Amino acid sequence: MAGPRARVCVGAITGPHGVRGAVKLKSFMAAPENIVGHGPVSDESGRRRFTLSLTGAAGDRLIARIDGVVDRAAAEALKGTQLFLPREALPAIEGEDEYYVEDLMGLQTELRDGSAYGEIVAVHDFGAGQVLEIAPASGPTVMFPFTAQAVPLVDVAAGRMVVDPPPGLVDGDAEAGEIGEE
Repeated sequence: MAGPRARVCVGAITGPHGVRGAVKLKSFMAAPENIVGHGPVSDESGRRRFTLSLTGAAGDRLIARIDGVVDRAAAEALKGTQLFLPREALPAIEGEDEYYVEDLMGLQTELRDGSAYGEIVAVHDFGAGQVLEIAPASGPTVMFPFTAQAVPLVDVAAGRMVVDPPPGLVDGDAEAGEIGEE
């Protein structure tokens, strides 16, 4: 069963901005600017800590300065770095339909009929909504839409999620029709 993790990924550095060491950030916080204000963030290993200060925005990215990063080369070297905060630095979950995405990792999924399906191995957001990557007991991982219809139950406390796959996603059923069908 998955449980709360000690650290939560709250964003990532997506690249440099300008020549004076600023970086572009993708925030995973509900209010993107909340990536600052909870103390320093760290990299995935927890060994490197970064103090961020926001200076603006560019499209859907935040622009930030990082203490000690003073030129474009240093900012470029941080590209792709995921940023983490200790869980205790973040607000408590208030509603039963709220959770940190990090808490979904490792949840066991089952189909509506109660049969086991697989384990959540990743949550992606490619811009059109979140997608779950589920590793079934056998075979390749499946990308699964994370919508209320396709995921009617998320029970982090019990370590489980009920999924209701669209036709053809899990069982190869072609009810939805096939390309080229007349």
